[in-house]
Amino acid sequence: MNALLSRRAVLAGTAAIASVGRRARAQTGAPIRFGVLADETGPYAASSGPGASLAARMAVADFGPSVIGLPIEVLHADTQNKPDVASTIARRWFDQDGVDAITDLPVTPVAIAVQQVAREKTRSVMITGAAVTEFTTKFCAPISSHWTDDNNALAVGTGGAVIANGGKSWFFITVDIAFGKALQAQTTDIVDKAGGKVVGSTTFPIGTTDFSALLVQAQNAGAEVIGLVAVGGELVNLVKQAGEFGLGASGKTLAGFLVYITDIHALGLNVAAGLTYTSGFYWDMNPGAHAWSERYFQTAKAMPSKEQAYVYVSVLHYLKAIAQAGTRDPLAVNKAMRAMPVDYFGTPASLRSDGRFMHDLTLYRVKKPSESHGPWDYLQEVRTIPAGEAFLPEMASCKLS
Repeated sequence: MNALLSRRAVLAGTAAIASVGRRARAQTGAPIRFGVLADETGPYAASSGPGASLAARMAVADFGPSVIGLPIEVLHADTQNKPDVASTIARRWFDQDGVDAITDLPVTPVAIAVQQVAREKTRSVMITGAAVTEFTTKFCAPISSHWTDDNNALAVGTGGAVIANGGKSWFFITVDIAFGKALQAQTTDIVDKAGGKVVGSTTFPIGTTDFSALLVQAQNAGAEVIGLVAVGGELVNLVKQAGEFGLGASGKTLAGFLVYITDIHALGLNVAAGLTYTSGFYWDMNPGAHAWSERYFQTAKAMPSKEQAYVYVSVLHYLKAIAQAGTRDPLAVNKAMRAMPVDYFGTPASLRSDGRFMHDLTLYRVKKPSESHGPWDYLQEVRTIPAGEAFLPEMASCKLS
């Protein structure tokens, strides 16, 4: 009994110290600092990378140089797509560099590792890259928000559309990380419920460049649809090599999931035409997105990916929440973020209590070269996917009181 009481006293003391630490930091005059943790040199550098840092700086510039009387700064670093590297940077940023919030975080294991550090330190994390639904279910936290289209939305959007068009037999080529496995499982469930069948699958590690053996497996499986559960440079190489193998010409349907406009640009319309995928952002989706993307293009010389757009929206919303709360305290700021409407390039949106960014998505088809009116005019809208259809319902255990 005495041991139990002692343990409770220690825990209570630790909680009290943490609370005092948060209050002390909330009152400090140090700058408000954002850390952009991105893939700056690897296979996801085009959709994340320097463009994510640019988007964060644009958000700061649009908000203004200070909030609650404090200057605003943006730091950035390369995760190298390694959880241990990313978590080490996050700890240093929180403990030594006074970073208030970390954003971007492509690759699920990296985002999970950094989110855990943020929970330990009671700092904010805004995930705009990694896409597993667990960030608003299993790993939900009052200091965490999830902005990008998650794997449930991608499976519902792309998987459902391909099946509706008659693609009943599937073969998956899947990146061997949590995101890939989860997305394949959710799409498989949609295929099964629609009366289709998954005839086979294969996986590959991050960094793979030669997909010939995997494409031979897919070709020999006899499936109508080849689901490409890949991201960034790996997706680009997969689609290019699939074209070289003549899979599209032989009548196979290539179904993409987490596809970025930078991927389509790298492929070109001659190769990517007809690819169908779901996205919550396209640079020309409305006048507000168009105007912001043109500004982004002036510096980046490329249109923004949805990941980069979500960095901009999340950082700007975080700053508005600091102003609304009148403090930098992470719990107070995240509470304000969830209470305030999100201005999504002029379109109404919201941040749910569990941290899920709620916005409508769109199913797009990549245009043929003859349909495009100029550079970066790549996508044709097929249908809108309402937020309530795209995202899982909120779990009672993840609702903030």
